[in-house]
Amino acid sequence: MHLLYTYHNLLFIKTKKAEKIPLLSAIVINSVAIFVFLQKNKMKQFFFLFFSILLSTTSCENNNTKVVEENSLAISETNVEDSHSFSNISDVQTEHIHLALEINFDQKIISGIARHKISEHSTNKIIFDSKALKIEKVTLGKVPETEADFDLGVEDELLGQALTVYITPETEYVNIYYSTTDKCEALDWLPAELTSGKKEPFLYTQGQAILTRSWIPLQDSPANRITYSADIKTNRDVLVLMSASNPTTKNKSREYHFEMNQKIPSYLIALAAGDLVYTPINEICGVYSEKELADASAYEFGDLPKMIDAASNLYGPYLWEKYDIIVLPYSFPFGGMENPRLTFANPTLLTGDRSSTTVIAHELAHSWSGNLVTNSTWNDFWLNEGFTVYFENRIMEEIYGKEIADIMTTIEYQDLKASIGEIEDSSFPEDSKLKLELNERNPDEGMTDIAYVKGALFLRTLEKEVGREKLDQFLKQYFIDHAFESITTEIFTKDLEDNLLQPNNSTFNYKEWIYEPGIPKNHVEIHSVRLERMISMAKRINNDKETFTGEYLHLKRKDRITQEWLSFIRNLDKNLSADKMKKIDDQFHFSTEANAIIKSDWFKLVANTQYREVYPQMSEYLQLIGRRWLVEGIYSNLMKSSEEIDHQFARETFEKAKKNYHFVTRSTIQQIIDKQ
Repeated sequence: MHLLYTYHNLLFIKTKKAEKIPLLSAIVINSVAIFVFLQKNKMKQFFFLFFSILLSTTSCENNNTKVVEENSLAISETNVEDSHSFSNISDVQTEHIHLALEINFDQKIISGIARHKISEHSTNKIIFDSKALKIEKVTLGKVPETEADFDLGVEDELLGQALTVYITPETEYVNIYYSTTDKCEALDWLPAELTSGKKEPFLYTQGQAILTRSWIPLQDSPANRITYSADIKTNRDVLVLMSASNPTTKNKSREYHFEMNQKIPSYLIALAAGDLVYTPINEICGVYSEKELADASAYEFGDLPKMIDAASNLYGPYLWEKYDIIVLPYSFPFGGMENPRLTFANPTLLTGDRSSTTVIAHELAHSWSGNLVTNSTWNDFWLNEGFTVYFENRIMEEIYGKEIADIMTTIEYQDLKASIGEIEDSSFPEDSKLKLELNERNPDEGMTDIAYVKGALFLRTLEKEVGREKLDQFLKQYFIDHAFESITTEIFTKDLEDNLLQPNNSTFNYKEWIYEPGIPKNHVEIHSVRLERMISMAKRINNDKETFTGEYLHLKRKDRITQEWLSFIRNLDKNLSADKMKKIDDQFHFSTEANAIIKSDWFKLVANTQYREVYPQMSEYLQLIGRRWLVEGIYSNLMKSSEEIDHQFARETFEKAKKNYHFVTRSTIQQIIDKQ
């Protein structure tokens, strides 16, 4: 299907630009060509499907104005106004970017040219997003290039500046000469001492949601999907990688070329450079990491081929050719980031028991929900994450069984209930809706358990309403119909009504889920016997004078998986005595030997008690781990303490740790510290 999709697009692009070809002739030519292709590949059964696609989409009239109108209409149908971008994509869009860049680790600067191939248009200007960039000059055309007039708008603290370039209706290429600055929020420059190998520095980008504009001047809206290519030079002996076709070894020239031929939104353009090695898992997937982490990474992600097979069986073929993972340094602010072809992963996932591979299942699922079908605006973010959490759980169920999948789901639901409580007490209680209103706010504020877990719970409840088989058929077709598109919530709900609810005579109230706050009462409930046992143990410890009795006396941490320990810790009394906390720690060694995820919940509990003798271990943890989800709650609990000693500990630790944090984590923790 991927070959057919690509072949159809190539024909359509060529025909659209042809001169003096009548519409019917173009349809016939394209249809015959596709029939020959299908016959050759023994796929005649798909002919009439693609004939109908051509009838509905191909237009070859020799009328530039009509082409422009059609391009604008395509954008307007899939995108409402994006309040987080200055770009005028309803008038003209970038279709392809070529990046000719140099990475200078000594100066911590990326510099070069962003060459934009733009769509046919009738406008006299194109507007790009730019933030903390030094724009040196702008030219038009290929060879020769001519200097263009441009303006940089007033700087907005959140959005940056509008870069307006003046063009003509004949302009095809806009070339922006620029360099990054030390205020670039997307780039994390790490000295060698913060890497595992201690030999070479490390660089990586984090573009989601609106940070790509701080290292590339571009139309930074998820509504505009583009292809890209790049030629990257570097002044250090590092391997450079991108969310594109990638090398597997360093080269002596320190020059690398990249191609991303599938259209992606701008936030998925990603780059990493470090002292990396590649460990293949099979012919289509493998892991990049520092050599010190290679064996642990290969083991931890060894089930990746099974995950790819399970996902493809559910919702259609994997359309991105390769699926590789790169294990970044600890400063990376997220567990994972779904950059196509190259998932970015935090080393905290290397737990040794594969209990965190749910994160990889999640990032893999994004290859369909998020990367293949993308939210048009950040108000529609749940379309990316809610679908992905649901899909992730289905992958885990297929590989590890329903019992493990239910454990994951139950933990997520616990997180969701806690998040809704916090949101209800916040300045924006309406944020527990799936469809958000984030105008004049940072879109990161919408990246909560609402989008992820409430969105998934909506789909699980929908599954209960119509049945798993029918929901799977609907979702599989949804990914086919909107492949490589950006859509709004309203486009999804129309699909939902037309293709699932009405055909099955269902009156499921999706509007309550999407447009109203909180969790609807009809939500599906999932229980885990294994987690209930851990909750029971926690309650007994809360109530018993003795810390451990009976069957729990000889229990060891290795006897339970990570999610079971999270449930146990979360159900311990926040007013436990320091003495009882010490007894628990002596039994399970949470402060010293647990993985980073268990330590996070344990240290959050420690911050609520008087168990301060492990503050040195907590400080060490907070200085090492830059993953926002794992450190945010610890700082928050410390700053909520009634004791100034805890506030002072948080401030001092943050001062030591912040140089190791990416901008995303650093700014979040700074806000927590400043609130007190």
